[in-house]
Amino acid sequence: MTDLQPPSPTPAERSLAAGDNRRFLGHPSGLAMLFNVELWERFSYYGMRAILAYYLYATVAEGGLGLHEATAAVVVATYGASVYLLSVVGGFLADRLLGARSTTLYGGMVIMAGHLCMAVPGIPAFSWSGLALIALGSGLLKPNISTMVGALYAPSDPRRDGGFQLFYLAINLGALLAPFVVAFLKQRWGFHAGFAAAAAGMAVALSVYIGFTRTLHGAGDAVPNPLSPDARRRLPWQVVGLLGGIGLLYLLTGVLRGWAASAQPARVNDVVFALALLASVVYFRAMLRHPRTSASDRRHVRAYLPLFIGACLFWMVFEQAAGYMALFAEANTELSVGAFRIDPEWYQSVNPISIVILSPLFGWIFTRRAGRFPSTPFKFASAVLLIGLSAAIMSWLFATYPADGPVKAAFWMLAGVFVLQTVAELMLSPVGLSATTTLAPAHFASQVMSLWFLTSAVGQGLAGQIIQFTHGQSPAESYRINAVLTLGIALVLFAAVPWTRRQMQDIEDARRLGLRG
Repeated sequence: MTDLQPPSPTPAERSLAAGDNRRFLGHPSGLAMLFNVELWERFSYYGMRAILAYYLYATVAEGGLGLHEATAAVVVATYGASVYLLSVVGGFLADRLLGARSTTLYGGMVIMAGHLCMAVPGIPAFSWSGLALIALGSGLLKPNISTMVGALYAPSDPRRDGGFQLFYLAINLGALLAPFVVAFLKQRWGFHAGFAAAAAGMAVALSVYIGFTRTLHGAGDAVPNPLSPDARRRLPWQVVGLLGGIGLLYLLTGVLRGWAASAQPARVNDVVFALALLASVVYFRAMLRHPRTSASDRRHVRAYLPLFIGACLFWMVFEQAAGYMALFAEANTELSVGAFRIDPEWYQSVNPISIVILSPLFGWIFTRRAGRFPSTPFKFASAVLLIGLSAAIMSWLFATYPADGPVKAAFWMLAGVFVLQTVAELMLSPVGLSATTTLAPAHFASQVMSLWFLTSAVGQGLAGQIIQFTHGQSPAESYRINAVLTLGIALVLFAAVPWTRRQMQDIEDARRLGLRG
């Protein structure tokens, strides 16, 4: 008779046995470590992002790269799309090869190297290399650190939602503080001092992560779905084939757009956008055709498709906060209120401030109304409508207050657009992740974060395409196209609400009954 080995204790059980299961505001001490890591990692990410567009289009004499403003906006959009597209790689490495803890560590080290490259003045090659490294490192880190937060709790632990709320607070604290610090440094010592601050923030994050990793008690160590030996042997050849295909796609863009150095940002955007679209098609095809996908699963996937499209268009507009909206803040907005000076980078803090203030209210409303009006499809449609209105407002602002005009927009106008977009975000982002988790087939559970991240990759890639299409025209034209697309899709989503609700009615019913129980 074979002796049965008891199952290995979970990280939550190890934390309880070690006596540190409630040391951080009633939560595991591992959450304190991840809270600090995420705060400083987000500080580095949003700090660099707050000044990126300005650095790209500032003249060489001003310490920048001297790109055209529209080209700078394309680069910002492509960079953002790359972060989310590479999150698919980060999810794969954690799920099949390395585990979440190691993948997060390697991602942080790559981000650190990227920020250090960005901090080197006078050599543009370092800046481009730095952007690529930060995008790759963020893709490795972003989908996996939240996985470790979840692993700190048993599935039935009532503190779980509260733990994620604290983690979300860390994200917004980092995003809130970074623009103020980086703007201060940039004003006094130039762009590269701001990039150095981002590198310092990432150094703090890595130090905390390495120094206190024991508090995770094994969370993120396991490889959930390891590759078989045969699959491991095939993987290098598959990677070579994928890189070769990307290289051929890049060459094709050269045939279409030309080989001049000025065409390179547009060509890279073409490649990233095409890969994001292709990955999305592959995911949906795999979910619909997988032999384990039931008829009910297929109904849910069909219900998710219009939500996915709406989310893509939402992020297309929303993520231009660091692109065209940042340019409007500097060149088209009145930056003085009496004797008080407003740095344009400060506008990047309006969103996290608004989230901290508004998210408890929205969370309370949506929890009270779960399973009833407004339904998930209605929230999505409303969010896309609001983001479309914000694009229409930005088009009007650019047309009414041109950079070379006699009158600048009042400071509160742009701030109001940021608040409007935050309201839309709170209606879509947490609801969208929840919908992705519940509507995707169970056998795709480990990949749902990648599927949700692809909405941002596709959206930002599309934003870059529209900016290229309107190159040489006022940003008002780009935003006008954004507004027409999003408002049109919003109307379609509203019209499709009854159909979408019927496809996911069983999920809405279960959620309502769960609350009653």
